[in-house]
Order: sequence, then structure tokens, then C-alpha cells
Amino acid sequence: MRELLKRAIPHLSEQECDKFVAYYDLLIDWNTRMNLTAITAPEEVVKKHFADSLAALPLLSDGAKVVDVGTGAGFPGIPLLIRRPDLRLTLVDSLQKRIGFLETVLRELGLTAACVHARAEDFGRMPAHRGTYDFAVSRAVAALPVLLELTVPLLKVGGKSICFKGEASQELESAKSALFLLHASAETVTVPADYGVRSLVICTKNAPTPKTYPRKAGTPSKSPL
Repeated sequence: MRELLKRAIPHLSEQECDKFVAYYDLLIDWNTRMNLTAITAPEEVVKKHFADSLAALPLLSDGAKVVDVGTGAGFPGIPLLIRRPDLRLTLVDSLQKRIGFLETVLRELGLTAACVHARAEDFGRMPAHRGTYDFAVSRAVAALPVLLELTVPLLKVGGKSICFKGEASQELESAKSALFLLHASAETVTVPADYGVRSLVICTKNAPTPKTYPRKAGTPSKSPL
């Protein structure tokens, strides 16, 4: 595992390597009791979960306030935090069992982040969180129009929602209405990967989000903008 990590993630320190190994061990252990990931082989986890999550790292400013929406087993938030413990990270997930896993990982790895059990739609309406983040990150959560409705309301004006995607041109086309209604703009960055097309869709919030959004839980996915 250590050799796989060092090959896939350049300049990884020994301490960071230790944390990724511990994270992997916890992920595999908890995965026997609850559904965290279908990817379990060491090389696949290192490439498709750990290294993939770190694609957003160059975009995050020092000490940035970051929210990982629909984090699941902690991707991309926890790998980003391992490399950048200066980030002020909040992990949001709708399943309490996954929150328990995330809290265990953070404790065992000696990392600090807030874990919130909430539907993304409800979280986006909480005054303590709405319009307060520099960056939102999300990976394998929903189609882009849905994802924008769940993440853009959480950002400060000028903040960016970083959405991990495969080939993104079709999704970008379908998200034109959402970008207009949410007062945001988008660009795509291609991420080098040997396991398929990977890209980051980076959406910038240009003006305050209308109070209408996000709509009530379940509506964004049933009726995308």
C-alpha cells in the first residue's frame, strides 16, 4: 500500500502516507458492515479514491473554508485534508452511519473537521452555512444541474463549486439554465488519469443566490433546473 501511494501521489510525506494507510484500513473494515464503497482493491482505492480526490488541491487557497457535499466515505474531503490540514472543512452526508464512520476516521487520523448529518437541500438553507464557504467540493453525487443547486447557495459571492466529473461537455450543456438561475458561471479542467476521462467543472458564484434555492429535499433531483 505504501509503495502504491508513493507512486500515485507525488511528494507524499511519511506522515501523510501513514494517514492514508490508516484511512484505507478503516474504510475496508467498516465496509464489511455498511456500504461505503464498491472499490476495495488497494491499487483501485489509491487511484480512484485517494489520488482522484486530490485533483482539486491546487485550486484551494490557504486556510480556505471548504464544504464537501454528499461526502459519503469522505471523498474528496478527507484526502484533501490529509494533504492540507489548514483547510477549514465541513463534511455533509444524509446518512448517520456514514457520519459515524467519518468521525472515527478523523479521530484516528488526528484530523479536525466538522461532520454534519443533513440532506444537502436542508443544509443549504441553514443560516450558519448558507453563503459562508469559499469552496464546495462534490464527487459522484448527482448530475451537474442538481449539484449546482445543492452547492452554489453555500458559497460566498466569488466562491467556487468544484464538481468531479468524467466527460463533462454534455452535463455542462444541460446545466446552462441552472447556471443562469443561480447566478454562476462554469469552466472545465481536464484531469490526467489512466482509468478514463476525468474533469473538474469549476463553477463560480457571481451574485447572491435567490432565496428560492435550494428547493425542498428531493425536488432538485426530481425536477432539475
